Amino acid sequence: MTIYPVKHKSTKAQKHKSTKIKNKGRRMLEQDKIVINQTKQWLEEIIVGLNFCPFAKKELVANSIHYHVSKLKQTKLALAEVIEQCRFMAEHEDIETSLIIFDLGYKSFDKYLELLDYANDLLASSGFEGTFQLASFHPEYCFEGEAYDDAANYTNRSPYPMIHIIREESLERVLNVYKNPEDIPDNNIELARAKGNEFFKQVLERIQNHVVDKEAEANNGVNAKTIESK
Repeated sequence: MTIYPVKHKSTKAQKHKSTKIKNKGRRMLEQDKIVINQTKQWLEEIIVGLNFCPFAKKELVANSIHYHVSKLKQTKLALAEVIEQCRFMAEHEDIETSLIIFDLGYKSFDKYLELLDYANDLLASSGFEGTFQLASFHPEYCFEGEAYDDAANYTNRSPYPMIHIIREESLERVLNVYKNPEDIPDNNIELARAKGNEFFKQVLERIQNHVVDKEAEANNGVNAKTIESK
């Protein structure tokens, strides 16, 4: 009987593979950080800066917004992720609202709307109806019946496709103390049209191309460095 020696992968090859995995994970974390920083900047400059959502500033300042970057493109998996984020919010009462940010998938507005419809149905069947509700943001957002180039669409246009999970109880509480909340959508549309398409295009283009790394500014005490997003 001939005994053949067992061939093992070299330690060097194993280390190389491990390093590649670590580097890939590091790059993904860096990309997620860029996406979240872009989203925060959009919130600060557009949603809060123009007061499109009068309730957003409080949560932004309080750091009670959860940002979840999703790499998913398949609807079935994305729907499971929406429910997973609802469960996460249910377990963490300090989080007032959550943004699921699709940085790779759902570039098509029609496909995104299809996902949103399924997500709303699933919210009800999963027992979260009345607890959470979903709001929508998308780079190609267009209100039904409105022209694509109507500046009013920028009230819901964002750097990436997003699903916004909102606590209904919190929303009802702030609406009860806000004067004439029913006027908010019309006021936003009026302001967006006054600002015009070019204003929003320039802001979003700047946000997508350059991101201020605020953590670097806070940690180093120097001017924030600019990260080129590729």
